[in-house]
Amino acid sequence: MLVSLLLYPRVDSGSVTGLCRRPCAISMSGRHERSSFRPAMANVERKTVMGAAAAAAGRQRARGGSGAVADELFSGDQGHLFPACLVLNADFSPLSYVPLSLWSWKDTVRAVFRGSAQVVSEYDEWIIRSPNLDLNLPSVIALKQYVPTSNTHPPAFTRRNVYLRDGFTCQYCVQAWPTEVLTYDHVVPVSKQGLNEWGNVVTCCTHCNAKKGSRLLKDLGGEMKLKTAPYMPSRFELHQKARMYPPKNLHADWKDYV
Repeated sequence: MLVSLLLYPRVDSGSVTGLCRRPCAISMSGRHERSSFRPAMANVERKTVMGAAAAAAGRQRARGGSGAVADELFSGDQGHLFPACLVLNADFSPLSYVPLSLWSWKDTVRAVFRGSAQVVSEYDEWIIRSPNLDLNLPSVIALKQYVPTSNTHPPAFTRRNVYLRDGFTCQYCVQAWPTEVLTYDHVVPVSKQGLNEWGNVVTCCTHCNAKKGSRLLKDLGGEMKLKTAPYMPSRFELHQKARMYPPKNLHADWKDYV
């Protein structure tokens, strides 16, 4: 039996804004856990999704909360945005902290219907509807079988990972800054054949970055010094620091696990 599922933002009593999505198919043979999920191409207007998120955020603020419906959103097949789901290992720890293990709603529902994951918590504002089935969109799922994770692989060289390694602290003025004031600096400037790699990049505030410019530290006469020489951190180190510096605006359902 073929069931068409539609993803809608859940709305309070009052006006209902436009329907969100073209049908996406789930082949159901007997029990849900053994079914296969074949989502069709997404078709949602961006303002519909963002409007639902903003409305829910307003309701949460009215209740004294601070988060939005989905502070992390995934791009769909047509570039539309959908709430993400936090994926936990069987021990209820995130599969990954760097980056945070988030799945799209399609992968999430597929895993649940295949029986490889269990729903831990759900979004109140999003619902999957079909003629004979209503499901709240999961916000957190946990895998039923433990997946071994390895800390031996080198971490990805990204801006956020550089900030994590350096504790969001400028390595020249030794001041902690919000990310809006941070950038990264090539100790040996690119104009002088410096490489864009772990061993040559440090966290830097915009003031110190402008002050240093494209010069070597030795050319500054000791005016600027490095707090810590740049290095490649281990994945374990980044995972530990990611727990100390979680991303802003985590959804409330995720905070118990991150």
